[in-house]
Amino acid sequence: MTDDAPAPPSGLRALLPDLAPWRASQDFRRLWYAGLISNFGSFLTFVALPVQLKDLTGSAAAVGAIGAVELIPLLVFGLYGGALADAWDKRKLIVWTEVGQGVLSAALLLNALLPHPAVWPLYVVAALSSALVSVQRPALDSLWPRIVAHDHLPAAASLNSFRWTVGGVAGPALAGVVVAYAGLGWAYGADLLTFAVSVVLVARIAASPASHEAAKPSLKAIAEGARYAWSRKELLGTYAVDLAAMFLAMPLALLPFLADELDARWSLGLMYASVPLGALLVSLMSGWTSRVHRHGRMVVLSAALWGVAIAAAGVMDDVWLVLLFLTVAGGCDMVSGIFRGAMWNQTIPDELRGRLAGIELLSYSVGPTVGQVRAGGFAAWWGVRTSVWSGGLLCAGAVGLLALCLPRLMAYDVRTDEHAARLRERRTAAAPTPMEA
Repeated sequence: MTDDAPAPPSGLRALLPDLAPWRASQDFRRLWYAGLISNFGSFLTFVALPVQLKDLTGSAAAVGAIGAVELIPLLVFGLYGGALADAWDKRKLIVWTEVGQGVLSAALLLNALLPHPAVWPLYVVAALSSALVSVQRPALDSLWPRIVAHDHLPAAASLNSFRWTVGGVAGPALAGVVVAYAGLGWAYGADLLTFAVSVVLVARIAASPASHEAAKPSLKAIAEGARYAWSRKELLGTYAVDLAAMFLAMPLALLPFLADELDARWSLGLMYASVPLGALLVSLMSGWTSRVHRHGRMVVLSAALWGVAIAAAGVMDDVWLVLLFLTVAGGCDMVSGIFRGAMWNQTIPDELRGRLAGIELLSYSVGPTVGQVRAGGFAAWWGVRTSVWSGGLLCAGAVGLLALCLPRLMAYDVRTDEHAARLRERRTAAAPTPMEA
């Protein structure tokens, strides 16, 4: 370090989030606000839809089946959405998929207002929403590296995680009250309003056309992205670890039934909010993440601890201890997410970013989606509590086994990784000089 280099923050400042991306990029701020608002509404529906299914069917398997109907659109449109993100204007993709989500919220609202709401529209909307998310997320994830400086990407990941968790805490907590006292229609109506506001904000960011090197959307382009991912075993490791953790230890579909078993239906909104609350607490103290360089080890450790915390929540008889361990699990998941995002954003070239974001989408979405089916099936066979704690233990074991099988993931260091160095050089060379700016 040179004499005139700024000293690293110390004390409490070292824990606070790094606001450098927020200060440097107006588009980052607009996209951040849009995500905060739409996520808030989406979490209202996230709670309201399984509660409505539970009330209409009384079946844990029926609620878990939401994951089954979301799976095929996720698999198909996740990969193709990544190819679209590389070949089309990313801003337009985000805007139009937000419009589509608003239309689906309107459909849920209309169904909820019927004298006898039908079950089948809930599954149809879940499937269509999964398709839209699968198209939007690669475009969104591949847009961040374009609007944020390379060295600010870990801080941007933390701030984005903070944005998500604010909605994740407030949305479910409020949804529990709204659904119980005002009705499902109010939750779906609020979600519709948030999408409208989000569209206005996203439409104001700068256009983000395809790079000159990007391939047109096709099976060949998707295969090219898959070959690149296969060549990067440390990236494959992040996908595999997250997939195992979410498939084996995602208990959200069971929370309405767990609250009933604990004779604490009042706690349902708090249960849904606990995982995001843990993530929020980590985000508020995420300054330390910018000073960690061995990202792969942090991904593995935090995923294993997520499983242990979920297992603990499954064996507790006191609802407050259940809430505590769900909160701890959420914090562990946030740590894993921050370092996965840093590895992806700091090493994947721009012309492949959308397609790799599509693969990332599958890794962190297929797991929870199929995990709902697993959790519902286990609960139907062996009981709700057994489904929760056994999934947590299986998660911890699977992550430990993956760590042994993936030495490149455990050895990853952003200071010495060749892909991170190459991308840093490319972005530095492409940055405008002071005269050009």
